[in-house]
Amino acid sequence: KKIGNRNVPMIPTLVVGSGETARKAIHYLDDSPYRATMVFDEKAPETIEEKKAFLLRNHVAVWDVIHSCDIEGSSDSSIRNVVANDLNEILKLADIREIYVNGKTALKYYKKYTEPKLGRDAKCLPSTSPANAQWNIERLVEEWKCIRTEGN
Repeated sequence: KKIGNRNVPMIPTLVVGSGETARKAIHYLDDSPYRATMVFDEKAPETIEEKKAFLLRNHVAVWDVIHSCDIEGSSDSSIRNVVANDLNEILKLADIREIYVNGKTALKYYKKYTEPKLGRDAKCLPSTSPANAQWNIERLVEEWKCIRTEGN
Protein backbone atom coordinates (compact mmCIF):
# COMPACT_ATOMS: atom_id res chain seq x y z
CA LYS A 1 0.00 0.00 0.00
CA LYS A 2 1.28 3.49 -0.79
CA ILE A 3 0.52 6.64 1.14
CA GLY A 4 1.95 9.62 -0.72
CA ASN A 5 5.39 8.50 -1.81
CA ARG A 6 5.83 6.06 1.09
CA ASN A 7 5.32 2.32 0.98
CA VAL A 8 3.30 1.18 3.98
CA PRO A 9 3.28 -2.54 4.76
CA MET A 10 0.00 -4.40 5.08
CA ILE A 11 -0.50 -4.79 8.82
CA PRO A 12 -4.05 -5.94 9.43
CA THR A 13 -3.62 -6.76 13.13
CA LEU A 14 -3.07 -4.31 15.97
CA VAL A 15 -2.36 -5.61 19.47
CA VAL A 16 -2.95 -2.96 22.12
CA GLY A 17 -1.54 -3.15 25.63
CA SER A 18 -2.29 -0.96 28.60
CA GLY A 19 1.15 0.60 28.85
CA GLU A 20 4.00 -1.89 29.04
CA THR A 21 4.19 -2.56 25.31
CA ALA A 22 5.14 0.99 24.40
CA ARG A 23 7.48 1.37 27.37
CA LYS A 24 9.33 -1.76 26.33
CA ALA A 25 8.84 -0.96 22.63
CA ILE A 26 10.28 -3.60 20.36
CA HIS A 27 12.02 -5.35 23.28
CA TYR A 28 8.72 -6.98 24.20
CA LEU A 29 9.37 -9.89 21.86
CA ASP A 30 11.88 -11.57 24.10
CA ASP A 31 10.03 -10.95 27.34
CA SER A 32 8.45 -14.13 28.59
CA PRO A 33 5.09 -12.45 29.29
CA TYR A 34 4.44 -11.94 25.60
CA ARG A 35 5.53 -15.27 24.19
CA ALA A 36 4.68 -13.83 20.78
CA THR A 37 7.02 -16.03 18.82
CA MET A 38 5.27 -19.18 20.08
CA VAL A 39 2.00 -18.02 18.51
CA PHE A 40 3.72 -17.91 15.12
CA ASP A 41 5.85 -21.05 15.60
CA GLU A 42 9.03 -19.08 15.05
CA LYS A 43 12.39 -18.86 16.74
CA ALA A 44 12.54 -15.82 18.99
CA PRO A 45 14.22 -12.85 17.27
CA GLU A 46 17.18 -11.40 19.12
CA THR A 47 18.20 -8.08 17.61
CA ILE A 48 15.99 -5.05 17.22
CA GLU A 49 16.12 -5.47 13.45
CA GLU A 50 15.04 -9.12 13.73
CA LYS A 51 12.19 -8.09 16.03
CA LYS A 52 10.97 -5.44 13.59
CA ALA A 53 11.18 -7.95 10.76
CA PHE A 54 9.23 -10.49 12.85
CA LEU A 55 6.37 -8.03 13.37
CA LEU A 56 6.30 -6.98 9.72
CA ARG A 57 6.51 -10.56 8.44
CA ASN A 58 3.59 -11.55 10.66
CA HIS A 59 1.58 -8.41 9.87
CA VAL A 60 1.27 -7.30 13.49
CA ALA A 61 1.55 -3.81 14.97
CA VAL A 62 1.84 -3.22 18.72
CA TRP A 63 0.94 -0.10 20.63
CA ASP A 64 -0.65 1.01 23.88
CA VAL A 65 -3.79 2.72 25.05
CA ILE A 66 -1.87 4.63 27.73
CA HIS A 67 0.77 7.13 26.68
CA SER A 68 1.55 8.11 30.25
CA CYS A 69 0.11 7.72 33.73
CA ASP A 70 0.93 7.64 37.40
CA ILE A 71 1.35 4.08 38.63
CA GLU A 72 2.74 2.51 41.80
CA GLY A 73 5.12 -0.28 40.82
CA SER A 74 3.30 -2.55 38.39
CA SER A 75 -0.08 -2.41 40.14
CA ASP A 76 -2.77 -1.89 37.50
CA SER A 77 -5.22 -0.88 40.21
CA SER A 78 -3.05 2.13 41.05
CA ILE A 79 -3.16 3.66 37.55
CA ARG A 80 -4.14 7.35 37.76
CA ASN A 81 -3.90 10.50 35.63
CA VAL A 82 -4.05 8.65 32.33
CA VAL A 83 -3.03 10.35 29.10
CA ALA A 84 -4.15 8.15 26.21
CA ASN A 85 -2.34 7.52 22.94
CA ASP A 86 -4.08 8.59 19.74
CA LEU A 87 -4.43 5.34 17.80
CA ASN A 88 -5.81 7.27 14.82
CA GLU A 89 -2.18 7.88 13.84
CA ILE A 90 -1.63 4.15 13.33
CA LEU A 91 -4.99 3.63 11.66
CA LYS A 92 -4.20 6.36 9.11
CA LEU A 93 -1.01 4.58 8.07
CA ALA A 94 -1.89 0.90 8.23
CA ASP A 95 -4.84 -1.11 6.99
CA ILE A 96 -5.77 -2.38 10.44
CA ARG A 97 -8.65 -4.84 10.21
CA GLU A 98 -8.64 -6.31 13.71
CA ILE A 99 -7.79 -4.74 17.06
CA TYR A 100 -7.00 -6.93 20.05
CA VAL A 101 -6.25 -5.86 23.59
CA ASN A 102 -3.85 -7.68 25.90
CA GLY A 103 -5.91 -8.29 29.03
CA LYS A 104 -8.68 -6.62 30.97
CA THR A 105 -6.69 -3.56 32.01
CA ALA A 106 -5.97 -2.72 28.37
CA LEU A 107 -9.64 -3.34 27.57
CA LYS A 108 -10.80 -1.03 30.37
CA TYR A 109 -8.69 1.89 29.12
CA TYR A 110 -9.37 1.12 25.45
CA LYS A 111 -13.13 1.31 26.11
CA LYS A 112 -12.77 4.49 28.16
CA TYR A 113 -10.37 6.48 25.98
CA THR A 114 -9.95 4.92 22.55
CA GLU A 115 -13.14 3.21 21.44
CA PRO A 116 -15.25 6.41 21.68
CA LYS A 117 -12.78 8.24 19.39
CA LEU A 118 -12.25 5.41 16.91
CA GLY A 119 -15.71 3.94 16.90
CA ARG A 120 -14.09 0.51 16.69
CA ASP A 121 -14.35 -2.26 19.23
CA ALA A 122 -11.51 -4.56 20.21
CA LYS A 123 -11.38 -8.23 21.10
CA CYS A 124 -9.97 -8.89 24.55
CA LEU A 125 -7.37 -11.65 24.77
CA PRO A 126 -6.11 -13.03 28.08
CA SER A 127 -3.30 -11.05 29.61
CA THR A 128 0.17 -12.36 28.88
CA SER A 129 1.42 -10.98 32.19
CA PRO A 130 3.04 -13.49 34.54
CA ALA A 131 0.55 -12.21 37.12
CA ASN A 132 -2.17 -13.97 35.12
CA ALA A 133 -1.63 -17.35 36.73
CA GLN A 134 -4.98 -18.66 35.47
CA TRP A 135 -3.54 -19.13 31.98
CA ASN A 136 -0.63 -21.49 31.33
CA ILE A 137 1.52 -21.07 28.24
CA GLU A 138 -0.35 -23.65 26.17
CA ARG A 139 -3.73 -22.01 26.80
CA LEU A 140 -2.34 -18.53 26.12
CA VAL A 141 -0.77 -19.59 22.83
CA GLU A 142 -3.97 -21.31 21.73
CA GLU A 143 -6.09 -18.26 22.57
CA TRP A 144 -3.64 -15.81 20.96
CA LYS A 145 -3.44 -17.73 17.67
CA CYS A 146 -6.38 -15.65 16.45
CA ILE A 147 -3.95 -12.77 15.78
CA ARG A 148 -2.33 -14.78 13.02
CA THR A 149 -3.26 -13.59 9.56
CA GLU A 150 -3.78 -15.82 6.55
CA GLY A 151 -0.50 -17.40 5.55
CA ASN A 152 1.08 -17.14 9.01
